[in-house]
Amino acid sequence: MFGIIRPCRHRLPGGLASEWMAHLCGLCLALRGTHGQSARVATNYDGLLISVLHDAQTPATAQGRRKAGPCPLRGMRTATIAQGEGARLAAAVSLVLASAKIRDHIHDRDGLLARRTLATAATRLAHGWDTAGSSSAARIGFDTAVLLDAVERQQTIETHAGPGTPLLTITEPTETATAAAFAHTAHLAGRPHNAPPLAEAGRLFGRIAHLLDAVEDLKADEEAGAWNPVAATGTPLPEVRRLCDDAVLGVRLALKEVDFTDDKLVHVLLDHELRRAVHRTFNLLEQPPETKRRRGLIAGCALWTGLFCTGQICCRSVYWDPWTGKEREGCCDECDCCDCCSGKGNSKSDGDGCCCDCPC
Repeated sequence: MFGIIRPCRHRLPGGLASEWMAHLCGLCLALRGTHGQSARVATNYDGLLISVLHDAQTPATAQGRRKAGPCPLRGMRTATIAQGEGARLAAAVSLVLASAKIRDHIHDRDGLLARRTLATAATRLAHGWDTAGSSSAARIGFDTAVLLDAVERQQTIETHAGPGTPLLTITEPTETATAAAFAHTAHLAGRPHNAPPLAEAGRLFGRIAHLLDAVEDLKADEEAGAWNPVAATGTPLPEVRRLCDDAVLGVRLALKEVDFTDDKLVHVLLDHELRRAVHRTFNLLEQPPETKRRRGLIAGCALWTGLFCTGQICCRSVYWDPWTGKEREGCCDECDCCDCCSGKGNSKSDGDGCCCDCPC
C-alpha cells in the first residue's frame, strides 16, 4: 500500500470508513480481474480516488456494489465493495503507473533491481501490467497513451533539470497524467461538464503527490546520492511548502465547481486528508533523531502522563513515544470530531481546523 491519502477510521465519520474500504477493496479486486492475483500489489490509496470520484457523480444503485468473499486483509470477513467503470478505471491507471514506477527503479538500478536477473524479471512484469492496463482502459474509453507519454517526458525532463529549473516544470508530466484520469471519471459518469474542474483538481493533486514524494525521500536520496527534484533544482523547502498549500486550496476550489451526487467522501479525502498529508510530510522534517534507549516503566509512565495532561496526544500533529522515541500522530489532529462532514455539525474554524468553510 502506498499513497499520500491515508485516512484512519476516526477521521471518517458517518459510515464513510465503510465507503472508503469499499473502494479500496474494489480497486484490489478489479486489479485481480484485470491481470491476476499478482496485480493486486499495485493497490494504492491514491488510485482509489478515481473510483471515489466516479461514485460521487453517479446515483447510488445496487449495481455499483457487490458482496466480496472473505479476505485475510479483512480478517477473513466478507465485505460490500465498489464495482463498475470507476473501479476498472482506477485499476487500469494504477497498473500503468505502477509499471512506470518499476521501470524507473530498474533505470536507477535501485536495490535488488541492480541485479540483471531480477531486473529482467521486473521488466517482464512491467510489460505485462502495461498491456493489461491499456487493454482494460480501452474498454472503458480511456487512452493510456497520455500516461505513457507523461512517463517518457518525465525521464527527459529530469535528465536536463538542474539548479534554477522551475520545480513545476518537473511536476508537469505527473500533473497531466492525473488530470486526464480525474477528468475521465466525468465522462464515465455521463457528466462531461464536470471534466474541466476535475481535470484542474487532478492536475493540482498530481503536483502535491509529486512534491510530497520528493520531500519524503529527500534525506534518503541525499544519503544515497540519488536524484531528487527538490535537491536538483535547489528549491528551498519553504517554497515547496507554499506550492503544496496553494495546490491544496486549488483542489478545494476546483471541486466546488463539480456537479456531485454525493461528495461527502470526496470532501474528506481531497480536502481534509489532503491538507493533513501536507502537514504530516513537512512535520516529519522537524522530527528529532529517534532514541534507541528504552525508558523504564516509571519514567515512561510519567512522560506519558505529561503528554496526556497537556493534550499533546490528542491535538499535536505528531509527538514522540516516551519509551521508543518513534513518531506518533495526534489522535484528533485535524479529525472530523465535530461531524461536519456527516451533516451533524456546524462548527467553523480557520484554515488549519477541521471545518474551515466546510460546505457540507
